[in-house]
Amino acid sequence: MGEIKVSPDYNWFRGSVPLKKIIVDDDDSKIWSLYDAGPRSIRCPLIFLPPVSGTADVFFRQILALTGWGYRVIALQYPVYWDHLEFCDGFRKLLDHLQLDKVHLFGASLGGFLAQKFAEYTHKSPRVHSLILCNSFSDTSIFNQTWTANSFWLMPAFMLKKIVLGNFSSGPVDPMMADAIDFMVDRLESLGQSELASRLTLNCQNSYVEPHKIRDIPVTIMDVFDQSALSTEAKEEMYKLYPNARRAHLKTGGNFPYLCRSAEIHLLQFHGTKYAAIDPSMVSAEELEVQKGSLGISQEEQ
Repeated sequence: MGEIKVSPDYNWFRGSVPLKKIIVDDDDSKIWSLYDAGPRSIRCPLIFLPPVSGTADVFFRQILALTGWGYRVIALQYPVYWDHLEFCDGFRKLLDHLQLDKVHLFGASLGGFLAQKFAEYTHKSPRVHSLILCNSFSDTSIFNQTWTANSFWLMPAFMLKKIVLGNFSSGPVDPMMADAIDFMVDRLESLGQSELASRLTLNCQNSYVEPHKIRDIPVTIMDVFDQSALSTEAKEEMYKLYPNARRAHLKTGGNFPYLCRSAEIHLLQFHGTKYAAIDPSMVSAEELEVQKGSLGISQEEQ
């Protein structure tokens, strides 16, 4: 593909925020790639987990905007892991390496499912302070592919990419959504066979979230009213699973509605606490009072 259409901001981002590579497993082929931006004094940052087709830089707009407002943001790209327990153990080691005791997690699609599984995995010694779940799900059986999950490793890359592309919007979309789809196709092309196969395995491997283990974690559910890979039934299941969750409903956005404002709305509730993801000097006492007052108005963000 040619140069992506979001190139001005994206190219500036790639030139100014370094990509780090970190190994935390005994297997040195398992490499975490990440962007860590914003004040290092923040010990409870917001971490972004991408969908099957995503790389760490798909969240470049959020990184640029949120760090400009004083937040510390980390965007990740997973190593090759073949089951959820292996992922959770590797992610815990990464947080230990980064010396982060607790974090806020924003997960898109598969990233949201893995965020929930990690919160569940660490429920006896909590590492997750809050969750933002974007177009995500709580049970892999919704994709009706649990029976093929163990065969993805055998498939060639072109076939795996075809499976992923089948979930992308194919009808008429507005120019911004078209640019987002083009960008995600470009990122998908950068992934190798083992990366795609392992992510699809995690996406479809028979598993579900145990809500009683993470019921005390603040949750924001972010979804769209237009076409996406997530069925209405899957969305309804998420609402039932988290009846007290804040909701950010977007009229449009498709599979990739990564909007900075929704992340900021979610994080406001932690300002002024030790779990704030923002530099305290960036928030005045007056602003903090206004934010706290506005957060009490409604549980649902329209």
